[in-house]
Amino acid sequence: MSLRFVLDPDLTPELREAIVALWVDVTNAGGAVGFVAPVTAADVRTIADPTLAGIADGPDRLLLGFAGERLVAMAIFTENRFHLKTHYRVLTRVMVHPDTQGHGYGLDLMREAERIGRRMGLAALQVTVRDGLGLDGFYRGLGYREVGRLPGALRVGPGDDRDEIFMWLDLTGG
Repeated sequence: MSLRFVLDPDLTPELREAIVALWVDVTNAGGAVGFVAPVTAADVRTIADPTLAGIADGPDRLLLGFAGERLVAMAIFTENRFHLKTHYRVLTRVMVHPDTQGHGYGLDLMREAERIGRRMGLAALQVTVRDGLGLDGFYRGLGYREVGRLPGALRVGPGDDRDEIFMWLDLTGG
């Protein structure tokens, strides 16, 4: 089953709850989406609420992927909020529900984000990756290249500091 994508959906209370539930499930399965497991919906709402406000009130944009009627994927086009960086966006909170992984949904989500980025007239997309999970290899396979690394910038637990990897996809064709 292929995903149905929705850009800039109406953020109803039900959809907000589905987004939080997806975020909780992804985090608790080991996903690197801003938290370290275990988390509850209340934990996730501390970040989800202001994040969704940045989408509802602008300038950020939300891309959701549905398998049938079920929310299974999301990514946020985060605006840099700096006038010298309006030509690219950072994709944040990129996630696919853990029980749907292996179906190509991550690839589909990122390809749709790339199409949207091109339609928006962006020069590039950036993602930030937590080292140690192999995610940089996934993004490399999509054409992203590592452009920077902050050693030990992410403290995921006592004595467990991970590099923060910055990856870049040129959308200009060059």
